[in-house]
Amino acid sequence: MPAGMWALFVGSFRSRLTDVLGYDRPTAAEITKNAHVRYRTLIRKLPDFEKGDRFQMNIVSCAMLAAFVLNMPKRPDVDALTKYYAAAMMTGPMKWFCRRSGKAKFSEKDIRGMRKTAALNAADRNPYSWNMEFLPYPDGSGYEARFSKCGICTLMGELGLSDLVPAMCRLDYTMSEAGGADEFVRRYTLASGGPYCDCGYKKKGK
Repeated sequence: MPAGMWALFVGSFRSRLTDVLGYDRPTAAEITKNAHVRYRTLIRKLPDFEKGDRFQMNIVSCAMLAAFVLNMPKRPDVDALTKYYAAAMMTGPMKWFCRRSGKAKFSEKDIRGMRKTAALNAADRNPYSWNMEFLPYPDGSGYEARFSKCGICTLMGELGLSDLVPAMCRLDYTMSEAGGADEFVRRYTLASGGPYCDCGYKKKGK
């Protein structure tokens, strides 16, 4: 997965350095070259994820973003990084993936997967994974995934980038919008000092 993720997104991450953050092309190329080296180093330190852990892609994308940030001549603020990360991640294939996932949202398979993820509690054994509760809404309008442990917070904290985690959190809204099946709602994030991260998915029109 890490090699595939790099191959799939590196072009977008490099282009957005110019389009969004304003770096010239030679600088963007140099940042990307150095980021690849750092990315491979970060990936090597991560433990193997358990079979059935659905969050491996999340920590890999975190490692990719962190590798780029750590090699930028100027550290971006949260607002700039939020725009950069959303533009870099929301490629054509990613939008297709979101639409495809949206069609299966709230299906029996989706609910079974959420319950299985909640039961796994993978972060008890892997600090770079997540622990999640699955909380269906009583009125049948959707459900909440409530996270008490977050692998992104762990990795970004180790790298001195905790203040930039909200730039990644905002992608939840973007992906939900692209999926088209739900309205994403949130009150708290661990990154902003909340008691947990709540990811609420309400059925459209409910």
